Amino acid sequence: MIQEAAKFAQRAHEGAVRKGSQIPYIYHPMEVALIAAQMTRDEEVIAAAYLHDVLEDTGTTPEELEAAFGSRVTELVKAETEDKSRSWQERKGNTIRHLREASREVKILTLADKLSNMRCTARDYMVVGDEIWQRFHEKRREYHQWYLEGILDALSDLSEYPAYQELLNLYEFVYGA
Repeated sequence: MIQEAAKFAQRAHEGAVRKGSQIPYIYHPMEVALIAAQMTRDEEVIAAAYLHDVLEDTGTTPEELEAAFGSRVTELVKAETEDKSRSWQERKGNTIRHLREASREVKILTLADKLSNMRCTARDYMVVGDEIWQRFHEKRREYHQWYLEGILDALSDLSEYPAYQELLNLYEFVYGA
């Protein structure tokens, strides 16, 4: 299942690149799956890690995902999918509220995603400093800090994982907290 998810994600994200770079987008789901695999052996969670952005960022439908991977993987991916018709602040606030009550599997998936994103942000922050915020839809640093603080709080029951500690360390590095 994990290999099939990797192939599916590769096809779905074909030609896409990471924001502000020329890095193929698929590197992000690959890293998210690897981080998730360090926290769980549940193949459906790891498959969902590969697929976590296909509903949000590609033309993939929930029905296609369910036909290929079943209802549990689809529900995990849907739990990680934002409603892009809402404003940035609404979406991020909803994510934080949802995570407070989410299952451990959804929290593992989210932690893996946010750590991958924060690794990229921290690497670029070392090169361009505060100019980094200009590449995002929401350009204000303090909003990104607010969001990550909320994520860290909502995921605090995963603090025993090295991934959580790394996310916290990167937060402190980038935001000086």
